[in-house]
Amino acid sequence: MEIVCRREDLAFGVRTVGHALGGRTAMPILGGIRLHGEKGGLELWATDLERSIRCRIPAQVKGSGTVVLPGQVLAQLVGRLPEVDTVELRDADGRARLSCGRASFELPTLPAEEFPATPAPSGKPVGQIALPALLQAVAQTAYAALRASETTRLALTGVDIVLRDGAAKFAATNGYRLAIKRIPVEGFSDAYEGEFLIDAAVLGDLARVLAGVNEAKVAVYADGGQPHFSAGPVLFSCRTIQEQFPDYERVVPKDSEIGLFASRAELLDALRRLEITAAEESGAVTLKAVGSELEITSASKDRGQGREVLPLLKPPAKGIEIAFKAEYLIDALRRMESAQVALWLTAPERAGLLEPAGEIAPGDEGFIYVCMPVRLL
Repeated sequence: MEIVCRREDLAFGVRTVGHALGGRTAMPILGGIRLHGEKGGLELWATDLERSIRCRIPAQVKGSGTVVLPGQVLAQLVGRLPEVDTVELRDADGRARLSCGRASFELPTLPAEEFPATPAPSGKPVGQIALPALLQAVAQTAYAALRASETTRLALTGVDIVLRDGAAKFAATNGYRLAIKRIPVEGFSDAYEGEFLIDAAVLGDLARVLAGVNEAKVAVYADGGQPHFSAGPVLFSCRTIQEQFPDYERVVPKDSEIGLFASRAELLDALRRLEITAAEESGAVTLKAVGSELEITSASKDRGQGREVLPLLKPPAKGIEIAFKAEYLIDALRRMESAQVALWLTAPERAGLLEPAGEIAPGDEGFIYVCMPVRLL
């Protein structure tokens, strides 16, 4: 098999599928990138069994065949090849020869028959999601989940995606905060209803991969209970977490009477400053609303204390004093785009609900954030 393609195309393909390369593993084949050439193009494929990424690039292929090359070696090489237009790859006798300009490399191959099979989706997609909306949904929810090293409850490491009523609802929680984002799904079948719990780190890789694709929409497939995301030359497939996601709807505050309306940028900047003097063990800042002002304070024995007063855009129904972990509020505020936000409260010991307010930015449509307070001593 002989393959000739543009250097930039090969670099894009290797970089894209590289997000699925297995790290340290007892299966060396998971560290390989599978290249399959046939008339009309070259398909690159990598998987760590949790995620699988395929990317098709244009290429001139003489003959047809499959070769698996060491992924990290290939990734380093294509990033440093000479600045010439084309790359040539020849596979014969268990060795692969990669040539670019005056540089050439002999690469070992891995046994192609050992490469894990991941079926591609068949039939029609469940629907299509605008690519910017999907990226925003991941950005506004995945951070709220726990890392695998932080818990034994796998459900809390994932983002729950429910496809229903022409929309996809994303939700993630660590037990103390909850991020929810609802985005529309085009061409959605009213008869379909599905739910996928996907590791937040895997969804982060999906976002990074799709951010490099010049496409307007992402087709979503659901074959055999496994989700697939297809955009242009890229197909991203992943496993789901086989645990029950918490029933989060019951913890979303309803009919909170105290609304603190403020400038998002001013509130975010103030919290970043007050976080510096917050107690290290709790990270708590205290919010006290009186009239049309919001006083934010923090204090610790080792870091000192701070105080800042912000104007509220409208006086709340009544005053309140409540404490939150500053990091949790900052995480949500910095991922929002609207100029104004509202923090809805009921009592010092009850969860607060943060949402965009005023003229809501398109990227904030369908987003709400629930945060548990820190107990005041």
